[in-house]
Amino acid sequence: MIEFAFAVFFLLITPGPGVLTTAGIGAAYGFRAGLGFMAGLCLGGFVTMVMVITGIAAVILAVPWLRAVLLFASVAYLTYLAWRVASAGSKVGFIAAETPLGFLNGFAMQFINPKAYVVATTLFSGFAFMSDHPGWEIITKLILFNAIWIPVHLIWLGAGVKLHELNLSHRTQRMINIGMAGAMLIVVGIAVISTGGTVALN
Repeated sequence: MIEFAFAVFFLLITPGPGVLTTAGIGAAYGFRAGLGFMAGLCLGGFVTMVMVITGIAAVILAVPWLRAVLLFASVAYLTYLAWRVASAGSKVGFIAAETPLGFLNGFAMQFINPKAYVVATTLFSGFAFMSDHPGWEIITKLILFNAIWIPVHLIWLGAGVKLHELNLSHRTQRMINIGMAGAMLIVVGIAVISTGGTVALN
């Protein structure tokens, strides 16, 4: 169980589209505005986990053309986000946003977020600690996951708010932008590598 908790923490603390957008909303609109988006992310993440656990995701993604469309949409979206971050100029721009993204945006994002499928598959196909009671193991994992997921996203949201308040130099801001863009591209790489040379998300 301890190994599972550590795996959850390190898988979640690394930048992905969900946490980066959460931080961007915090930077642009403040802490409270990001909570609705976070709620959508949380529910969307729960649904994707259920889809992975029950095998629904595997059945849907068994359709070759649908797999290709979903992977293309995910990679294109993450690459676009990386470009937005890298080209944010002198602004500390995790994700530029003209209006706050709300609950539905957060909910929908998880379905085209390859990291959500990779994380769910990794966590629920391994780290068995209640082999004799698989049902209770799944419930325990879901509780532990969310007990870590919520604070991690609150930390990213708070980081966005804090960065908005700092008066950083142009060079430092630019380095942050490029670093975050690089992290986004790593997420894209994970999505592609996880396919094992085929077009799949999980």
